[in-house]
Formats: sequence, structure tokens, C-alpha cells
Amino acid sequence: MNVGELLANTLSPDQNTRQDATQKLEAAAAENYPAYMLMLSAELVNESSPVFVRNAAGLALKNALTAREGARQTDYSNRWLSVDAETRGKVKQDLLLALHSPVQKAGSVAAQAIAAVAKTELPQGQWPELIEILLGFISQTGDNLNMPLRISTLNAIGYICEEIDPDILSLRANEILTAVVHGARKEEPSPEVQLAAMQALYNSLIFIRENFEREGERNFIMQVVCEATQNPNVQVQAMAFESLVRIMNLYYNKMAFYMERALFGLTVMGMKSPEEAVALQAIEFWTSVAEEEAQLESDYQDAQEGLIDGDIEEPKYFAKIALPEIVPVLLMLLTRQDEDAEEGEWNVSMAAGTCLNFLAQAVHDSIVPPVIPFIEGNIKSQDWHQREAAVMAFGSILVGPDPTVLTPLVNQALPILIDMMNDSNVHVKDTTAWTLGRICESLITCIKPDVHLHPLVSALVNGLQDSPRIIANCCWALMNLADGLYEMYDGENPANSPLSPYFEGIIGALMRVTETASNESNYRTSAYEAITSFVQQATLDVIPVVQNTIVAILQRMEHLLNVQNQILGIDDRNNWNDLQSNLCSVTVSVIRKLGDGIQPLADQIMTLILRLIESAAIEEKFAPYIQAFLPFLYPALKAYEDTQLCTVAVGIIGDITRALGDQSAPYAEAFVRVLLENLSSDVLNRNVKISILSCFGDIALAVGPAFEPYLETSMTVLRQAASLQPNPLDYDSIDYIASLREGILEAHTGIITGFKNTPKVTLLLPYVPTILELTQQVLADENSGEPSEKLAFGIVGDLADCFPGGEIKQYLLAEWLARFLSSRQRYSADTKRTLRWAREMVKRATA
Repeated sequence: MNVGELLANTLSPDQNTRQDATQKLEAAAAENYPAYMLMLSAELVNESSPVFVRNAAGLALKNALTAREGARQTDYSNRWLSVDAETRGKVKQDLLLALHSPVQKAGSVAAQAIAAVAKTELPQGQWPELIEILLGFISQTGDNLNMPLRISTLNAIGYICEEIDPDILSLRANEILTAVVHGARKEEPSPEVQLAAMQALYNSLIFIRENFEREGERNFIMQVVCEATQNPNVQVQAMAFESLVRIMNLYYNKMAFYMERALFGLTVMGMKSPEEAVALQAIEFWTSVAEEEAQLESDYQDAQEGLIDGDIEEPKYFAKIALPEIVPVLLMLLTRQDEDAEEGEWNVSMAAGTCLNFLAQAVHDSIVPPVIPFIEGNIKSQDWHQREAAVMAFGSILVGPDPTVLTPLVNQALPILIDMMNDSNVHVKDTTAWTLGRICESLITCIKPDVHLHPLVSALVNGLQDSPRIIANCCWALMNLADGLYEMYDGENPANSPLSPYFEGIIGALMRVTETASNESNYRTSAYEAITSFVQQATLDVIPVVQNTIVAILQRMEHLLNVQNQILGIDDRNNWNDLQSNLCSVTVSVIRKLGDGIQPLADQIMTLILRLIESAAIEEKFAPYIQAFLPFLYPALKAYEDTQLCTVAVGIIGDITRALGDQSAPYAEAFVRVLLENLSSDVLNRNVKISILSCFGDIALAVGPAFEPYLETSMTVLRQAASLQPNPLDYDSIDYIASLREGILEAHTGIITGFKNTPKVTLLLPYVPTILELTQQVLADENSGEPSEKLAFGIVGDLADCFPGGEIKQYLLAEWLARFLSSRQRYSADTKRTLRWAREMVKRATA
């Protein structure tokens, strides 16, 4: 069988054929890697081969150069660099020739493969002529036969700029930018070339930061991008607006000149475009501006109050200036609902609502005057599009303006909104339920129990019999109502609350919702979450209702356990697991609410939980039953091939240690040993290993200094895990490494906290550089995400708190740390509190 047939078989619909072909290719790579790469590159460049075979060859070649895991990526890079120069030269020559293919798919996959080789070779000072060659290809203008070449080459440059350290390409930066911008100009005759150039420009926007600092170059770039928003090709238009979104995020402080002269008008025109792809990106531009300015304003105020060091510029208030122009357009777009849209499908109406929401947070009270007339003029319209848009507009401006401005409006609107829960149109009712939920969440003081509570509760409970989306929003609104009223009235009269007369009826209605086998739009889960909130906020007079509820919940748990052998498919299994998880959540909330009052049901609950553990359905914890518990736990931890079972078992260790605290010390050695064994398994799913790393922190936090015997081993394991690097060409790899680092940070947090304020805290000193090195990586990586960054800030604060006497002063005074602690990123209030605390701890520890 020749290579073409083998590659074709990797795409066969028959699983056995695919597996056989894949195994033969892997064997060929293992037996003679240089020959294997030559074989693939020859097939890729072969114009007589079918395009799907050439595509498979190119992807196989790329995959032989890139890996998801950092350690494997290093191995792949070393393997390629160990190949003799002649062979590598021939493969690279084939890849460059494949860029010339008139078959665009072959050229595109060649671009990916070239970027993969470049990622390995350029950092080593090899293939230095690559950029010059690619720039030469792009300069071949005027010949339509070269259009596929120029497109593929621009794609290759875009991939390289996106993935490789800018410092490596710094000598060629200006030429690269010139070539990319040249292809994106309005004078370019080929829209395909323009699109490829705009995509390359988008990928290189971070890379060209120095160019953007120079006014002349910045003006030219902005001119080209702005002109591209008017391109007759819709894809080019959309890509241009997407580039403007990213430019605004990266270079906000440079945008005043362009906003006044072009961007205001262009983006408003873009939002009005009949092409949804264009309109969505133009709306996203103003969403991004509003989000940026809301965060900048918050940081500026913090700086004025001395909470952030350094000079923080006041925002330029582009959103407030543009408000008269963009709000009417957004309100018009709210009426362009797609009646047949699938759940979660994004459209201009949803985008407009989101933009209005962020504008309210950015401009505060200024959003109210232009929006209220639209609401008043449409909320009673005969056309459901107008009614739904009016309600959406009202719901979208409830966070941002001063509550004193909104309160009279909400008081006026509440009776109308409650009545609209009986609207004839399902979309209107859905949005109304959501808006009522936002009022309960953010403006609970507007709800007067003697005036609004009875009609509001009646409307929401009636909504629980409607369509799944309306049910889900009604559950959310009821949950917010329970939480909000509890906070308002708990201190005054904990024996009862305004919701007491409705408590039993609401719980009964929610329980009926949960009796269904369906969970469309997540409405059953929402109902259980609402039940959990009502239980948590239950006052003394409704405790009998809580007691009756837990009896019903336990009956459901037992029934599910009895029927689990009847489960046939994966969907049924997932549904069963979701139900048990929901039931356990309610059970936990009841236990916490009843305290010692749960004792009569303790045996029944523990028996059910042990049965759940045995079936690997869900985790729970209770100290008196630990000895009965462990015989079920250890086999689950050893079930390497059952990812779900092993994940739950690892989670249970965390539950046990958190529940028992230092009383779990007798079990720590066994727990650590079995977790280390799991980490060494080649079979165990890598995501389970993330949970294991985090679990070390749970154990250390529980047992404190008693974790000393396992500290060195645990920190070694965490350091090795932290050394893994993502493959920047592989999104799965990027996501995995981000999750891995989050798990490591959780482990560090537990270990540090466990030793903090104890005589053995100095045992952490040797590990401080390694811990802070990971912290720096996480904070510098744009793929980390806010949860990881919050953990990183927390670790910095914890370390500073551990050593307030200057023991780690040299590390805490690092320039990178000062930069991140003065961060102006858009963070939630919770993360900002952590950041401020970390900043204060570092100040104290470096004074």
C-alpha cells in the first residue's frame, strides 16, 4: 500500500480501517522519522494527489512537529532538530513549494506546517532566510496566478507572528508589517488576499506594539483597517471590525484621534449593516469600549483613593460621548430578534442587549434618559418584537446607574412587568422573567412586600409551568428574591421573613418542576438551585417545610440508586449523575440549616451516600463514618480507566480532609501515597491528575504542619507539572495547561496556608522562587483566565503574609511583580479585593 492510500485510509468512515492506517503511519514515524517526514512532504507537494490526501499529509507532518503537552513538544522539537540538515532542507523546500499550489487547501495546510517548523527552528537561529523568502512571495503582485501563493504566504506569516516570540522576529518586524498592510489595502484587487492579510494583521497586533507607538505607522495601519471596514467583501469587512475590537483593547490610549475622525461614524454604520457578521463585530467594538472604560474608571477611582500605586489615567469616556449616536441604533437592533434562533445562538439582538448592559456600567446615569422613551413607547406595543425589546432594554440598564435614579422607574415598571408574565408571546415572557430576576438581584429594595410580593411570587410561580427557558428564568428570579429578602430582613426578625407565607407553596412548585426527566435549558437544575437557596435562607417558622423537603429528596436519591442498573446509554447516565448531584446539593444545604436537627436522618443519609460512593455517582462526607467510607474509596482511586469514578474519588479525599481538618492527619500518609501512585499512571486521564495536584493543597490545608513529611515530594511533583508548556498552535493544549496551572496554584495555596502562622512556616522558604516563577507565568499568560490570576495574586499575598519580616523581600521587589500588582485589567470585585490585599501584604513585607 502506497502512502497516498494509507493517508486516504486515515479518513475512512470505517473505524478499523482508520485505526490500521494510523498505526502504520505511527510505526513508520517511529522506525525512520526522517524518511517519514520526507514521505509526507513529498505527498503534500504532489499536485497529482487528491486534495484530501495532500491535506492529510500536511496535517500529519504538522502533528509530527507539534504536541499538546510541553514535555512532548520539547521531544518533538529535539527530534526534528536532530534530523540531518539535508533532509530538513528538503522537507522545508517541499513546504515552500506547496505554498505555490493553485489548490488553496494544500497551500493553507502548508502554511500551518511551515509555522510549526519555524516555531522549532527560528528560536534556535535556524532557517533565518524564511521571513525573507515569504516576503518575496508576497511581493509578487499583478499576476493573478500568484493569488493562492500570496494568500497562503500571508496565512503562514500570520501563524508565525501569532505563535513566535516577537523578539525573534524583531529585525524583520517592519518588513512583515509592511507586507501584511500592503495586502490589506483597498487597492489590492483580490478580496481573498485582503482577507488573508487582515487575518494576519489581526494575529500580529500584539507583535506590532512598537510600530503602533510611532504616529506615522499607526496612522497608516488605522487608515488601512478603517478602509477595510468599507470593503465590498463581507468577510473582509467583518475581519476589519474584529481587528478594530482588538486594537481598542490593546491600544485604547492611542484611540482618541481616530475615534473623533473615523471610528464613531464607521462603527455606527457597521452596526446598521444588513450583514450580521459585520453588525456583530461593530456592536462588539462598543461593548469592548464600554467594558474597558468601566474598568478604567474603577481603577482611576481606586488610584485617587490610594488603593492602586502609580499614575492611572482617567478614561477618555468615548462611550459617553458616543451615547447619542449608538444608543438609538442599539435600541433598533433589539427589535431584530430571531424568533427561530437556537438556544445559545448569538445574534444582533442579543449582542445589542449585551452592549447596552456594558454601556450602563460605563456611563451610569447617562444611559437612562435615551433609553426610557424607547421603553415607554414600546412596552405596550401590539408587535411582540417591540414589547420584548422594551423589556430587554429595561433589564439591560439595571446595573450601572445610581439606584436612586432607577428606583422610581422600577417602582413604576414592576406592576407592568408582573402583568407581562401573562403575555401571549413566549419571548416576551422569557425576557420579562429575566428582567424580574435582575430586579431581585440588584434592586431588591424596590420590592415592597406589602405591595409587590404577592403578585410577583404568583407570576413567577405560574411561570414555572411555562416553557423551559421561562421556567429557568423564573427559578433564577425566585432564587434572587429569596437571597435578597433574607439579606434585607434577616437582622430585624430572624424568626420569620416576608417570604414565610409563600415558602411552602414556592418549594412545592419547585419540587414539581424537578419531577421531570428533562433538563432542557437547564431548567430542572435551576429549580434545584432555587430550592437550595430557599433552604439556606429558611427562617425558624418554615423549618417544618425544610424537614419535609429533605424527606422527599432522600426518597428520590434512594429511588435513583435502585434504578441505576436500568441505565442504558451515556445520556441516561449523565442525566442520572446530574440528578444525584442536584439532590446532594439540596441535602448539604438542609444539613447546614438544620444542624443537630438532622441527626434523626443521619444514618439514612450516610447509607445513601456510601451507596453513591460505591457507584461513583457523587461525593459526600461525614466524619463519624470515615472507617466505613474508606473501603469504597480506595478501589475507586485505582479505577484508572474510569475517569469519572477516579475524579470523584479524588474529590472525596478533598471533602474528607476539609471536613475533618487536622483530624484527617492519620489518613494523610495513605492519601498522599495513593495520589502519587495515580500521578505515575500512564492510563489515568490527565485531567484527573490536575484534580490530584489540587488535592495536595486540600490535605496540607487540613493537617497543617503535619504535612511536613510529604512537603518535599509534593513540591517536586508540583514543580515538574508546572514546567509543562502549551503548544501554542493547539487550543486543547493551551486550555489544558491553563487548567493544570490553576490546579497547581490551588495546591500551592493550600500548602502555604497550612504552614502559615506556624513555627514550621520557614520550611516553605526554599520553594518561594519556584512558586513565584509559576505565578509570573500565569499572570503573563493571556490564556490564564481570571480564576487563575486571582489565585496567583492570593499566593503572592499569602507568601508576603507568611514572611512579613523581609525574609523574601528580594523576590517581592521584583519588577514583574510590581507591574502585575499595579494591574489595570478588568477584574471582578472579588479579584480586585484579593489584588488589593496582596498589594498591602507585599508593602508590609518589603517595608
